[in-house]
Amino acid sequence: MTTGKQYVDSVFEKVKAQNGHEAEFLQAVEEVFASLVPVFDKYPKYIEENLLERLVEPERIVSFRVPWVDDKGQVQVNRGFRVQFSSAIGPYKGGLRFHPSVNQSIIKFLGFEQIFKNSLTGQPIGGGKGGSNFDPKGKSDNEIMRFCQSFMTELSKHIGADTDVPAGDIGVGGREIGYLYGYYKRLRNEYTGVLTGKGLTWGGSLARTEATGYGAVYFAEQMLKARGEDFNGKVALVSGSGNVAIYAIEKLHALGAKAVACSDSSGFVYDPDGIDVELLKDLKEVKRARIVEYANARPNATFTAAGEGSIWDIKADLAFPCATQNELNEEQAKTLVANGVIAVSEGANMPSTLEAIDVFLNAGVSFGPAKAANAGGVAVSALEMAQNSGRTSWTFEEVDGKLYDIMKGIYENSAAAAKEFGQEGNLVVGANIAGFLKVAEAMSAQGIV
Repeated sequence: MTTGKQYVDSVFEKVKAQNGHEAEFLQAVEEVFASLVPVFDKYPKYIEENLLERLVEPERIVSFRVPWVDDKGQVQVNRGFRVQFSSAIGPYKGGLRFHPSVNQSIIKFLGFEQIFKNSLTGQPIGGGKGGSNFDPKGKSDNEIMRFCQSFMTELSKHIGADTDVPAGDIGVGGREIGYLYGYYKRLRNEYTGVLTGKGLTWGGSLARTEATGYGAVYFAEQMLKARGEDFNGKVALVSGSGNVAIYAIEKLHALGAKAVACSDSSGFVYDPDGIDVELLKDLKEVKRARIVEYANARPNATFTAAGEGSIWDIKADLAFPCATQNELNEEQAKTLVANGVIAVSEGANMPSTLEAIDVFLNAGVSFGPAKAANAGGVAVSALEMAQNSGRTSWTFEEVDGKLYDIMKGIYENSAAAAKEFGQEGNLVVGANIAGFLKVAEAMSAQGIV
């Protein structure tokens, strides 16, 4: 009889053989697979149905050319992607990322993570992800509009309110969602909730902008409660300075903590007085300036250029990596532990390396993995879908209350799964198992499809 470990190892070897050049995807798969061995020992029928090998293969990958004309009249060409990974529990749901680093491996890793993240929310949404290697930085609004319209010309053939509902991600904010939705509406001649993160006057949800950052903090609150702690007087580090980081900082301050640092690709700022959220919003959401401008505007703040130091060198109680994948490595994790960090809540997708995660777990640091801690964004996206379907809208307080309950539920389900399978306190294992079991049950019930 095949054991759970034998089965998981054999499937992972096949995944490596078929996807050996996709480092980010393999990292995400390895992290999940390592948690699932006891599940297959307990439920051998999933081995008989070869459920894991079916799950790790996307249901569909779409790759396409995106030609567009810049303001100088030059023709530019980018690549577009949409990975529709799993529809076992609902229509594909996941963001679009516009960034030069985007390739098939990154989109697959994000889509694979999205399966479990979406499952954990308790909402009826499957896993997907998409994007392009287009870089919005330095582009005019008209260039971004022309790119978005070309991108949607192809993407519109593969999405729909009951098929696949994209959202934003890195490089895709309210402006980009507006251009994408406007062109989808024109191409399809229908007004449906096919994209989330829409403007409030045309189908968007209150609290969607804040949701991922708020959610990461709500998840951290649950981890602290389990330790008999709270936010009062705690010092926090928040990497990034985009949507997730800004609203994580805002919620941390509201709950009694003090976030003292944030960053962008050019470096990081340290403000011992606490990050001024309104100044940060003005610089990043309005002026689209670099983070050094924050230090120039605050007398006690200092700026450290990228490569000259790390935001994770600053002494703090809490860490919120909210920038990008693999931004926090093993040595930085050791520094955080040495400096007394007690909880880490991932606001970005897979921001900690596997080695860094091991450092935190071995040191007894409460660690909230991305698929659990940053699920607030997609949770409120699903709430936006529900409001669109009902042709209604909820108040900020209603949505925020639902978000809090969802994040509390994710924590509780992850903690319970970890305990049930002999890994009490390990929320990485717990989140993977809790997310997987719901999808596995649906796949098993629906037959070999």
